[in-house]
Amino acid sequence: MEEPAGVPGQDPDRGVTDQGATEEAARFAHLALSLHESGNLEETAQGVVEFALQALRCSHAGLALATRDQAEVPAATDPVVEEIYQWQMARQEGPLFESMHRHTTVLIRDTATEQRWPDWAAKVLSLGVRSVLDVPLTTAAGTVGVLGLYSAAPDAFGTDDQAIAKILARHASVAVATAGKEQNLALAIDARKLVGQAMGILMERYSIDEDRAFVVLKRYSQDTNTKLRDVAQQLINTRQLPR
Repeated sequence: MEEPAGVPGQDPDRGVTDQGATEEAARFAHLALSLHESGNLEETAQGVVEFALQALRCSHAGLALATRDQAEVPAATDPVVEEIYQWQMARQEGPLFESMHRHTTVLIRDTATEQRWPDWAAKVLSLGVRSVLDVPLTTAAGTVGVLGLYSAAPDAFGTDDQAIAKILARHASVAVATAGKEQNLALAIDARKLVGQAMGILMERYSIDEDRAFVVLKRYSQDTNTKLRDVAQQLINTRQLPR
């Protein structure tokens, strides 16, 4: 029996070359690796949304991170995304909060017919967005954020797109969590250095020991409701304690 006509290395039923699939996988792996090599939280977040534009059929992408208060948006590819996020954060409703609080992927096939959040849907539709895919960024500690994908076309995110988005979200979860920890560690180290310098100033000026110098800084921090790091920074800059 003759082999079906077609391009060598191509599955006639799928219409995708093995070489093309390999190149796509290599590109995805390279982009994923770049996320883990980003220098800080903002760079990592920006890398995630740019990655999304390359790997998925979306018009815009954004990343919202969970905070103690509600959420912050460290990266977005378009002001439209920030406006959508801000609308939801102001009202505490919408697919962003559904995805973040329930740790689940939320798909809106068409904002023109969406019934779960009619006010949100009307707002998003007015901005020219027809379909939305929100994917949670989860770690062992819980959901750290949400990757939002937006398209001007209705029903833009098929099964394959959702699968790719979830893979991207897994990489992003680890990269964002790692970047956040490293950034917090860097801030903590910087704060310790500042406090140490400020203590040195107090020890020299008032001829007191380390313990007493730290007590003085801590008291001023509490009395003025100012972070210890900021008290130390002010003392270093002005040689004066806050009043």
